[in-house]
Amino acid sequence: MIALLLALGSSLAYGCADFLGGLGARKAHVLRTVMIAAPASLTVELLLWPFLGASFAPATLAWGAASGVASAAAFALLYRTLAIGPMNVLSPVTALVSAMLPVGVGLVQGERLGLAGLVGLPLALAAVVLVSAGSGAGRARPSRTALLLALGAGAAIALQLVFLHQAPSGSGVGPLIVGRAVSSAVTLAAAGLMFRRLGPERPAYAISATAGMLDSVANLLFLLAARSGDLAVVAVITALYPAGTVLLARGVLAERVHRGQLVGLGAAAVAVSLLALT
Repeated sequence: MIALLLALGSSLAYGCADFLGGLGARKAHVLRTVMIAAPASLTVELLLWPFLGASFAPATLAWGAASGVASAAAFALLYRTLAIGPMNVLSPVTALVSAMLPVGVGLVQGERLGLAGLVGLPLALAAVVLVSAGSGAGRARPSRTALLLALGAGAAIALQLVFLHQAPSGSGVGPLIVGRAVSSAVTLAAAGLMFRRLGPERPAYAISATAGMLDSVANLLFLLAARSGDLAVVAVITALYPAGTVLLARGVLAERVHRGQLVGLGAAAVAVSLLALT
């Protein structure tokens, strides 16, 4: 139950971070937003170090660095995917892949689910797709390149979660600090190389920094959830993060919540209840 609650908190934090990151990206180039968000995220993890502890054994450094590279790749691939579109097709593909790969890893590593879990897990995967999907107003088929990018973005997100899960359980926030330091360095280097193409717009500093801090909280909650529960369950619950984004968009931007998304939210609630019984 504790792992489930932590995974739900991680999902909510990821959803809020994505919402704020999207708002920030509307005001300036996405790399300008990430240039503020990534260091802010690293700062939060450094502040947590004295309270939660951290060790930097070779395994921690290796898995943390791998998660950081995967995180940087996920940012680049995800935003490129959504820029090509159509979002209402590609977003569910990305979310579903990001959930299914960790499930496969968890099952291969010997995790087993009870009857409630065997019903709740596929229901949660279906909820991920429904909640992520848009209205379907644009029926254009995605290109092969767009689909490959969507699969790559989902795989990169999944690998970040798997790599964090593989880090030693007694390493505290060490893998998070290493991962965010690596992803920050990669992002800043990319921004430096593309500086002339970033445009003159100033980033939304407060929004971008808050998005980064929430992303850091989401990573921490996921790590704690994965250490106390099954990766297969935790990853799927975490992948419900689009629900938070959808609800915030409805409340703040007055965007319409479509019927399929409402069904997805209901399916998510049932799936979480079933998984809680596992």
